[in-house]
Amino acid sequence: MLSYNKLAAVAFATFVTLQAPVFAADAKDPVVAKVGDVEIHQSELDLAIANLDPQLGQLPDDQKKVAALSASIDVKLLAKSAAAEKLDQTPDFQSHMAYLRDRELHNAYFKAHVADGITDDEVKARYDKEVAALPKQEEVHARHILVKTEDEAKAIIKELDAGKDFAALAKEKSTDPNKADGGDLGYFGHGRMVKEFEDAAFALPVGSYTKTPVKSDFGWHVIKVEDKRDAPPPPFDQVKDQVRQLVMRDKYLELLNKAKQESKVVISDPALSKAYEDAQKQQDAAPAGDVEAPDAAAPDAQPQK
Repeated sequence: MLSYNKLAAVAFATFVTLQAPVFAADAKDPVVAKVGDVEIHQSELDLAIANLDPQLGQLPDDQKKVAALSASIDVKLLAKSAAAEKLDQTPDFQSHMAYLRDRELHNAYFKAHVADGITDDEVKARYDKEVAALPKQEEVHARHILVKTEDEAKAIIKELDAGKDFAALAKEKSTDPNKADGGDLGYFGHGRMVKEFEDAAFALPVGSYTKTPVKSDFGWHVIKVEDKRDAPPPPFDQVKDQVRQLVMRDKYLELLNKAKQESKVVISDPALSKAYEDAQKQQDAAPAGDVEAPDAAAPDAQPQK
């Protein structure tokens, strides 16, 4: 069962939301409760549910409905008392309501002219633009055999020189957890492996292996390079939500800049005015944003950082 304290927290979190008047017809927006002669409509209850305190947001639907209804009733009870005392006519209340009105109008304008207007084609076009601007990053596909001593590593190199298969030797002799995969590390870029290992791997031609053992904190490595390539960009489906955020931000800033040209902003406090101007310059100078590939699942190999 929900405690009254938790329901009170919900009432606090949903107070502002429940001030919105409801004008929908009863057939489409039925009355779910009455507080004296004041009605609570389904639309108000839906708003209260959507704005529950985060601590209660994970409750089952039936419990969320009870919590939201309790909050709605509490708000109506105290709102009626506050209105009787004419608290809604005080300067503080009027100022606060003016602020809330402006904030909600801002949000409604943003939704109408930015969020709801973005198309999938715009997002894809921005993705293509960001991908085209990404710097090329080389990746190497390598295998390795890890042993405890330099002599063991030298002996393995001799076997490779004699024509032994690298993957077979890795399965037989490597102490690394990925030995079952023939020492396969997959593709990795710069910064993914310890320096000694990385330097040796990127220096090797494709198809060749190290002729001298490579020492690291993990032991002695024999490394073979299977392939090299430019790192592929992150798939569109993997980053489209991030790209959509970039498109939204740019459209939002465009709206703001247009509005600032139409209405001059004057800040009376000189220090605050300078701080505001500095913040705007930083915002204008901020890069448009990059599409970054999420970290790939790291192979289970010891020479990683």
